[in-house]
Order: sequence, then structure tokens, then C-alpha cells
Amino acid sequence: MDEKLKKRLLTTFKLHGFSLRSEACNLLVTQLLPVETEYDEWLEKLTEHIQKQSLVSPVLEKQHIELAIRDCIRNGLDETETVLNIISAFEVPRFEYNSERKKFLKVNIGNGHVDLPHLFDLPSAKASLFRDRYTILHQRTLRHELFAPAILGANSDDASCKFKLQPIEFLLGSSGKVKEAIVLGLLTQLREGRYYLEDPTGILQLDLSEARYHTGLHTENCFVLAEGCYEDRIFHVSGVGFPPPEPADTSRAYFGNVNTFGGPSKVSLKTSPKLSRYELENDDAVLVFLSDMWLDSIKVMEKLQVLFAGYADYPPVAFVFMGNFLSSQQGSSHATTLKTRFKALGDLIAQFPELSEKSKFIFVPGPSDPASPNILPRMPLPKIITEDFQRKIPSSIFTSNPCRIQYCTQEIVVIREDLVSKMCRNTIHFPTSGEIPEHFAKTILCQAHLAPLPLSVCPVYWSFDRALHLYPLPDLVVTADQSNAFTTTYMDCQVMNPGSFPKNEFSFKIYIPAARRIEDSQIPND
Repeated sequence: MDEKLKKRLLTTFKLHGFSLRSEACNLLVTQLLPVETEYDEWLEKLTEHIQKQSLVSPVLEKQHIELAIRDCIRNGLDETETVLNIISAFEVPRFEYNSERKKFLKVNIGNGHVDLPHLFDLPSAKASLFRDRYTILHQRTLRHELFAPAILGANSDDASCKFKLQPIEFLLGSSGKVKEAIVLGLLTQLREGRYYLEDPTGILQLDLSEARYHTGLHTENCFVLAEGCYEDRIFHVSGVGFPPPEPADTSRAYFGNVNTFGGPSKVSLKTSPKLSRYELENDDAVLVFLSDMWLDSIKVMEKLQVLFAGYADYPPVAFVFMGNFLSSQQGSSHATTLKTRFKALGDLIAQFPELSEKSKFIFVPGPSDPASPNILPRMPLPKIITEDFQRKIPSSIFTSNPCRIQYCTQEIVVIREDLVSKMCRNTIHFPTSGEIPEHFAKTILCQAHLAPLPLSVCPVYWSFDRALHLYPLPDLVVTADQSNAFTTTYMDCQVMNPGSFPKNEFSFKIYIPAARRIEDSQIPND
């Protein structure tokens, strides 16, 4: 029986692309013999857990099998199927694309694998930042129907519609004129007034005088598909567009069932039947989003009291409050003033015990809040400011900017930064038609990044740039901006800006997860 089971194990794992060491095979035989009637079920579970491990070789050692068995026995889903989870930007998991397996594999940071990232990392981290962005967009573009290789035996008319993506080194190595070419690269300005396209294979000077721009906000340091002809070492561009986006379900197929969003669960919660059922049953659950919550404004505090009173009988899942938390810079007394104002907010919330017990209060710092520099991602507000408030309101959470919110099966990304304003100011071609929110939404979702801007305009900690990635696409992106409030949808991903609470007549937005609906709300003047 042992030999028969061994052969079965070796065959099963070989079909999945793995081979077993003798020690690993003996361990499996020992573990599976008592469950003879459930071989198929256990083998399916084990191979699924092994595929989630970041393996450097297809040869399975004993420790790989032990880890997979522990994962199967633990049934970790029940422990980690959290209804609400707030994920800091500094806890977002890291993945790297394996071109051979055409799959994203999780990078094990620390424990002797990959060194822990630092806020101020080595210069190589800056190169990795752009290389990682390029890899995501390149592999995604190659899968798109316009660029996928023609299938043998396909209709010749269909095959003629295909486009071929060329690396920059192909054009640089061409001795004559290349009449038609499409290149994916980073749009950059190496010399003032001269634009270039860059990919891992080289740099190409552009002539954009005759270029036609597709919809979106084309800023420096964003990735574009440039179409045109190459002659005299210059790429004469006829069309500029963004890499085609991809539905979230398609993207997740290249990660497997692993959790790409962050949080305690090892597997993605998108397909959890338990959470999906809970989400639909609680059709009155809402999340409330406010930006520029100026705690030093008497009017704002009065309106917050009205807001809390209105929700007292029907507590929301969470209030998401985004900075800035003071209306102006207070100099050396900024932190002291903010601490005092948070104490006043704590006293106000304490007047509504139902809210303080049943709702979460999530605080995302703004550009002018202490004590971090204005570099993304920003640290949470310092504990010296928030500790008194947290003692009074234990359900409060002070998190990073940006942050991620997982509610049941839904994934929400929140950022407080004037991204729309910055992208409009730094676009090389301002759109002549269409609505700016639609251009903005298309830009960040096609770029799979929250801030595709020059690092001089929107600084980013190189080693934590992954916290700004939007891949796979989430269900909702909340980008709190000084511009007018808006709601738009692109590729089944909703993008909204709640607007400035005090500047937009105390308006805010609520999100209803069960219906996947965003509603405008406002506290009227008496």
C-alpha cells in the first residue's frame, strides 16, 4: 500500500510541476495513510497550499510539506475572515512577477529571505520602483487581446488586427527607418523641453509635435504606449495612450488564491462565501467618508455633533476621517493644539455611546498634519497626540496615508493627497473634452498606481511604493482632494472624492457595500 501511495503522490505532484524529495514523500505517506478514503481531497488541499508558497525550485523539501500540512490542519480562514480590517501602507504585501511561470509570487521579507525595506533605502530601490511598475504594466499589456500573439488557425482578418509591442532596443538597433512601431515606456524629461521614452532596454528621444493624445492625464513619469515611426534616432510619435487596464478578476488569476491586498488572512477573501453572505445580509451597513476635518473650527465641530446625532440610532461600520485636522499651520504649537482638539472630539463622541461602541473611527493624516514629512506613504499621527483620545474612544484607529480597508469581500483604498490638482498641473497635454474626474480615474487605474507623477512633485519612499499600487484593481478608491467632489466608475472600480468638508458646505460621501453604491450627503445649515 505504501508503494502504491508513493507512486500516486509522485504522479500527482509531477502533474502540478513539482518533484518530491524522498524525505518529503515519506512524510506525506505517513500523514495520508490514516485518511485513505480522503486522498483526493487532501492532495488537492496540499497542492493548493504549496502553490501559494514562494518556491525558488520545483523540488519540494520536507519543510515545504510540513508547512502545507500545518496550513491545511489550521483551517486559518475561520480565524482570519475579518469583517473589517484596516491595513497600513507599511504592511502591504510585496509580490514579484516570475516570467517563467507567468505568475506573481509573494516575497518573504525578513527571516533571511529579503532584507527589510527602509524609509531611506539604497539608490537601487529607486530603480526597482520604476522597474516594478513597468513589469506590472508590461505583462498586463501583453495579455490584452490587441497585443496577444495570434492563435494558429485563427481567422486571418482577426490576426491582422493584432499589434506587436517593441522594446526600445529594437528601435535603437535598427539601421533604417521603422515605419510603424508601438512602444511601452516611461515618459520622462531628461533635458528641459525634450521628452524621452524609457524602458529596461534603453532610452529613446521623442518628437511629440504631431502626437494625438488619448483620454487621460498624461504626466511626466507615467507609462504610456507610444505609436509612431522611428527615423534619425528620433521616435516621431503619432499617438499616445495608456496601457490597457484589466478587470480585477483577470488579474487575480495570476496571483492564485493568495491575499494580495493585505491583512491577517493568507488567502484572498474575495471568494469567501461566509463574508459574502454577511455582506449581503447587512444591507444597511455604511462607511462614512469626510475630508479636511478641521477640529479647530467651531462650525466643523457643530456639524460633527449633528452628524453623530443623526447616526446615533444606526451606527455605521466606520467613520473615515481624513486630514488636515487643523485649518492652518500652528507653528511650534501645532502638535499641542491638535492634541487638545482631539480631546474635545473624544468628549463629543463619548456623548453617543452607541457610536463609540459599534462604529470604528479611522483617522488618515493629511499633507499638513504632524509629524511626518510630506512624502508618501505617511506615518500615522504620533501617539503623543492620539493616546488620550484612544483611551477615551478604544474603537479609534490611527493609520497611514494611504491605507487600505477590507470590509467583508470588498477592497477599499484611501488616500488623502491633492492628486487631481497635481496631475492637472503637471499633464503635458490638458484634455480638451470630457470630465476631469473621468480622465483622472482612467489615469490611475490604467497606470495601476495612485500617484503616477514625478517624484519631485509627489515624493514617495522608494521601498514602499507598492503601497500605492492598484493591482489587482480594488472595488473602491477614495482620493480626498481639494477639488470638487465627484464619483465615477471605470473598469468596475469606483473612484470618488468626498471633497473638503468645510469648503464644500459640509458635504461628505457614504458608501453602501451591499449595493456597491456611493451616495452624496450634506449637513444642512439651520
